[in-house]
Amino acid sequence: MPGVSRRIQQVLVPKLHKDSFYYYADLLHLCKSTNCMKIAHAQIVVGGQQQNPFVVAKLVDKYVMLSSSNIERARRVFDNLSERDVFCWNVVIKGYANVGPFSEALKVYDEMRLSRTSPNRYTYPFVLKACGAEKAYRKGRVIHGYAVKCGVEWDLFVGNSLVAFYAKCQDLEMSRKVFDGIPKRDIVSWNSMISGYTTNGYVDDAILLFYDMLRDEYIGAPDDATLVSVLPAFAEVADIQAGYWIHSYIVKSGMKLDAAVGSGLISLYSNCGYITVARAIFDQISDRNVIVWNAIIRCYGMHGLAQEALSMFQHLVEAGVRPDGIVFLCLLSACSHAGMLAQGWNLFHTMETYGLEKSEAHYACIVDLWGRAGDLEKAVEFIHAMPIEAGKNVYGALLGACRIHKNIELAEWAAEKLFVLDPNNAGRYVILAQMYEEEGRWQDAARVRKVIREKEIKKAAGYSSVELESSHRKFGVNDETHPFTTQIFETLLSLDSTMGEEAHSELDAIP
Repeated sequence: MPGVSRRIQQVLVPKLHKDSFYYYADLLHLCKSTNCMKIAHAQIVVGGQQQNPFVVAKLVDKYVMLSSSNIERARRVFDNLSERDVFCWNVVIKGYANVGPFSEALKVYDEMRLSRTSPNRYTYPFVLKACGAEKAYRKGRVIHGYAVKCGVEWDLFVGNSLVAFYAKCQDLEMSRKVFDGIPKRDIVSWNSMISGYTTNGYVDDAILLFYDMLRDEYIGAPDDATLVSVLPAFAEVADIQAGYWIHSYIVKSGMKLDAAVGSGLISLYSNCGYITVARAIFDQISDRNVIVWNAIIRCYGMHGLAQEALSMFQHLVEAGVRPDGIVFLCLLSACSHAGMLAQGWNLFHTMETYGLEKSEAHYACIVDLWGRAGDLEKAVEFIHAMPIEAGKNVYGALLGACRIHKNIELAEWAAEKLFVLDPNNAGRYVILAQMYEEEGRWQDAARVRKVIREKEIKKAAGYSSVELESSHRKFGVNDETHPFTTQIFETLLSLDSTMGEEAHSELDAIP
């Protein structure tokens, strides 16, 4: 490493004198490792520049940039600085906001205000990012207020950070309000709002906003971040036409099919039933990470191709990729639906080999595995032996198995647990009521349905959707919200009548 230090000096010494802080800034710029940074740091101390705010800010920023493990070393450098300007405060807040702990970024921000150093337009994006990561909604609201007082609320960077912050805290109404108020939105503004809608389940809003973005003459073509944000929304609604368009756009624009965009396309094609195309996309991705493997394993599993899913898992292991908990959830679900009891049980225990912690969802998959196999007694034994407390997913899996195998006594026990753990889920009550009805226990069924009415528990309404004029329209049973409702129902009645007449004609023609 001393050789590295000498080479750095040989480059810089002819250009700048050591007394110049620009010398140390360029010295830090050339550092590519933590060890090199330590040598440069020592030269800064020897050169008497450890109290120069400009040099210290560069030093702190470079430490964190090279490795997240350097954050404490960077903090000690900052703490030893007696006079701190806003630039120094910003680089420390930025470091914690990027690598954590995020709560420390908020503490440093508070210390900054107590020191009477005024935040600037670069401070707020960093501290709002930390607020979003911590889900510190009230703190973020206060910081928003300070930004308004400082007159930087509609600064592009601050506005984009506010959009992302409110979305992460699930306040989509406020996020959209800020988005609409940004005077000159850039592609980051659009991406943040689309991502906010998608991650919070507002897929229709995400899709509509994406189309609005395409119509915005001031915004160029969508970038990879745009596609990563909107692809899950199109996958949710299984919009194959949008999938074709995005896929074509990627090919024609020469955009790299990286892991993030590729996994989104795999999920979209998978949800639309295009398994072969999903696999072709997978084969084209060179930098396959665990998310890409998750997508293709889920694709095979959800279409009942459990053997193919297990085969892909084997390829994942051979490729040296470390599986995560989601991979095992996909595999366990595939085994459960395929009735592959032994394979699922072995996979469950294989998680320990990779040091993965089993979540309640993994235990629920095993309960479902035993339940679908018809061994409800084993499923109950497994629940009692669980090292963690069983939650609604576990008892929900058991209730579903009881429904399949018509075990009313065990269903009642599972339902009692669910009425406490998941009291507002109407589906749990309905399953039990239907089981009572199938057994002819009408009074018990009426009692359960009465509870639903008294507690005003609403069952999520089912709906269908149809693609019309490049957009999806939803409609439910007896939906009367469309302006042409009367004509629609009259047409349906006419079609029903015509089909009935045709059926009778065919029956009459049979000798």
